[in-house]
Amino acid sequence: MVECLKGKKILTKGNYAIANAAVLAGCECYFGYPITPQSEIGEFMSGKMQELKRGYVSAESEVAAINMVIGACSTGAKAMTSSSSCAVALMQEGLSYAASDQLPVVLVSVMRGGPGLGNIFPSQGDYFQATKGGGNGDYKLIVLAPSTVQECVDLTYKAFYLAHKYKNPTVLLADGLLGQMMEPVEFYEYPYPEIDNSDWALTGAKGRPARKIRSYSPLADNQCVFLEKLYDKYKQIEENETEWEEINTDDADIILTSFGSTSRNVKTAMKICREKGIKAGFFRPITLFPFPHKRYAELSQTAKKFVVVEVNMGQMVNDVRLAVNGNCHVELFNKPVGAPPSVEDIVKKIEGLV
Repeated sequence: MVECLKGKKILTKGNYAIANAAVLAGCECYFGYPITPQSEIGEFMSGKMQELKRGYVSAESEVAAINMVIGACSTGAKAMTSSSSCAVALMQEGLSYAASDQLPVVLVSVMRGGPGLGNIFPSQGDYFQATKGGGNGDYKLIVLAPSTVQECVDLTYKAFYLAHKYKNPTVLLADGLLGQMMEPVEFYEYPYPEIDNSDWALTGAKGRPARKIRSYSPLADNQCVFLEKLYDKYKQIEENETEWEEINTDDADIILTSFGSTSRNVKTAMKICREKGIKAGFFRPITLFPFPHKRYAELSQTAKKFVVVEVNMGQMVNDVRLAVNGNCHVELFNKPVGAPPSVEDIVKKIEGLV
């Protein structure tokens, strides 16, 4: 039983860590369609969810999967799906609906190379897809980006909590490297309070007034009022849930910044630069939405330069430049797809800038 994992440290793959954590978080329904490099999540769930008498469906498509999750979440259930890149693209309409309907959908997105079908190599090319959204209209998804297999567990727990706390679709954004690597992981009791959904969930009227969950609004004025309230919620999320990691930024001339698994090499490179006498710091957004704009702006008052390291053609770098707002120079050091830039290459880049 999955309960036996609590309090134990085991060696496991990122995808299995996510799946186990989802079960421990109380996931009641999983709907998905296989695609590399996240197929192990659905494979694990196909056995474990049935063993625990919970809901599992291998959907006929990604479009079907996201709509099944919407249906389950409308009853207040903890429901999730998982997919990757080009397949997550097919879910964009559903995610827009879920944001408008204010439903606690949890999506695990394990990125692969693109655009189009691309390839199965690791990539961070779906930063825009997750943080800007490919669906229609004004909406935002909560986006959490783990950098270790342990964080795959920690942030899976948090994804379910935030999704239900704010009634908002939440994305765990990993990549193929993190999904496939193996590390020691400690599982523990779900640490968050359960959220009461009794005032909105569709459970059958049973003597009370009927409820409706729908995104269609025929009157422009009504839609304006709705969107203002929706964005008030997003402001609340920004105030309460923005999370990051920073090291040696107080006196840093150059701050290395990245997200996800790429941050592992970046953090090591920062330490080596420090040993070489270079005043380097490290900053990693853990929440990509809400993005830590304010902290970047504060650091730009003292740092001389930011270096953004990404495995894509440059995506998060745009948000860093907006946050810094011209206070200091922002440099991109990137690799389009595959393993992240090596520690040695990052150190050479910093030495060249110095």
